[in-house]
This record gives sequence, C-alpha cells and structure tokens, in this order.
Amino acid sequence: MGTVVFPPPFAWDRADPEALGFDPDDLARACNYAETSEIDWPTDVGNIVSRDDPPPYNRLIGPTKPRGAASGVVVKDGRLAADWGTPERVDMTFSATKSYLWACVALAIDRGLIRDVDETVSGYVPGPLFDSPSNRRVTWRHLLQQTSEWSGTLFGIPDTVDHNRSVGATTGIKGQPRRLQRPGTFWEYNDIRVNALALAALHVWREPLPCVLRREIMDPIGATATWQWRAYDNAHVDVGGTTLASVPGGAHWGGGLWISAYDHARYGLLMMARGRWDGQRILSEACIAQALAPCRVNPRYGFLWWLNTERKAWPRASERAFAAVGAGGNLVCVVPEHRLIVVTRWAGDATGVVARVIAALR
Repeated sequence: MGTVVFPPPFAWDRADPEALGFDPDDLARACNYAETSEIDWPTDVGNIVSRDDPPPYNRLIGPTKPRGAASGVVVKDGRLAADWGTPERVDMTFSATKSYLWACVALAIDRGLIRDVDETVSGYVPGPLFDSPSNRRVTWRHLLQQTSEWSGTLFGIPDTVDHNRSVGATTGIKGQPRRLQRPGTFWEYNDIRVNALALAALHVWREPLPCVLRREIMDPIGATATWQWRAYDNAHVDVGGTTLASVPGGAHWGGGLWISAYDHARYGLLMMARGRWDGQRILSEACIAQALAPCRVNPRYGFLWWLNTERKAWPRASERAFAAVGAGGNLVCVVPEHRLIVVTRWAGDATGVVARVIAALR
C-alpha cells in the first residue's frame, strides 16, 4: 500500500477497497450518497446555461448536450477503488474546463513559447484584444488568477456581463458595470476574461487548443478519444492567416470540455504525480508549483485551480488538496496526502462526497 501505479491506456486497474485502505462498507455508503444526492438540474442543461445573464446575453451561442445521471469515480494509489452511475459517459463539465486550459498555457511556458508568466500578453496577440492602455498591462499571471480586469467584448459578449460575479459570495449586482481596478489587484470570476486567455493561448500555439491538449496531455496519459472541447458557433478567428476555432474555458454560453469521469481521473492522477506519468515528464514541476500557489488577492485560487487554503473547501483534506470545479456538481478533487482522486458528475453535494470518501479511509 502507498505505491502509485499508472493505469494502462483506455482502462483502469480495479483493486479491492480494503486493500487500498478503505472500510468497504463506508466507501459503499459514500458512493451511494453521491448517487442518491444528485443535483436538481434538468436533463436539458441548455435550460441552465446563461440563464442568469442580462438580456440579450442570456442565450446559447455554443452547443450543449443532455446530461447523464449522477456519476463518479474514486481512485486511490492509481487504482480504481469505486465508481457509480455511468462514469464512461461523456458529459459537459462546465468550468472544470478552466483547469485544462491552464495546462495549455503551462505547456507553452514549458516549451518557451511564453517566456515568463509575468510578461504582458499584448506582445503575443496581434490586433486590438490587448491594445487599450489598461489591457496592455495585463500579464499571463493576471489572466490565470482571474485578476486581469481585462475589458472588452469577445464573441459578442462584453466583460461587463460577469462584473460583480463571485463564487460563494455576492459582491454586487451581477452584470452591472463597475469601475475597473488596476490589473492584479482585484479578483473576479469572469468567463469572458478566461475566454480571452484561451484566445491568447491560441495565438501562441497557432493551432487549436484541443489538438495541443490531445497531443501533449491526453494521449500520453492514455485517455480515450471520446472527449471533446467545443467552441462557440461564432468563435472562429484568424490566426496567422488561418481560420481556427477558439475554445472557451467553460460552458457559460455552451461548449467547453465534454469528457468522461474516467478521463477526468487520469488528469487528476497526472496532477497528483506532479506532472509525471509512468516515468515520463509531461508538465514541469515548476509550472505545477506556480499553478497551486495561492493568489494574493484570493488565496483560495491558483492558476485556474481551486485550492483548499485554510481547509475551507474540503475540511477533511489538508491544505494541499486542490480541484478542477465546474457548475452542476462537476469536480476533480486531488487529495495528495491520501494519494486520492475523487471525481463527481452532477453531484448535489460534491463537498460532502469528498468528505465521506476521505472518512472511509482507515
């Protein structure tokens, strides 16, 4: 017990929960809780997407698909300890997409395509996207930490749509424009700015980010070919004379990453292994350390990853825990001290599922 293994491509090694250090009955109860506390969302998630935005922005501009039932997996030491629902089903994953977008930027830093995370983005992106006096001050770090205060309209949606938006707190009336702060001094969860980051990364790579993610991350870790990263219908841009689709960092207006719980767990395992997969270095230790360092303005956030600072997110885990988090109870939680990954889909209480899984450990 304690040795992490890496699963073969497209499959998982299943192990007896007791051999992995779980109380089998307690783990079964945790999985039952996950399955029976499904989120109260309609099957047609298109009825949820963008509904809280002010007109005319409360409409879909990207694809959606009906959701499945509550599903998930528990991976311990690289082995599958439990699963429930239909974990092989490819589903929308909403803002958990952001943590995959981070990988595309991290890879660009590792490859030297981005020289420094504290460089301004304007030097990498032609045109007006980062050309205003304020936007010219925005760095890659600002965008990754959601402190950029980038201002503009992208794919027909202005950044003001997500002004005063916060996760877990109310800072004002969502969608009501507010006075912008100096980049790096104010944290706001803003999907338009995340999409600006994705477009900037597209200019850096000069190829679609799904192709980068597949070649550099998902294929090397043995993920299936079933996942997709869908763009908005109107998000086709000119990059060096070629028209490419710019993918979003979530599903606020549709699109985003559609993936199975099993493939989510592989990505979580890669992160738990600090960027190595079965002896192969895929992401640098330096980039992962940067990503999981608390933002000064919001210590519960890193580079598009949620952190467990002061154990506020997952009290049963240590401060080292972190997660990709998306609406609809979508979660990829990595608990390094237990060599544990918990993936939930459509959970009504994802935090409670993580707590129960950890409590099932002896």
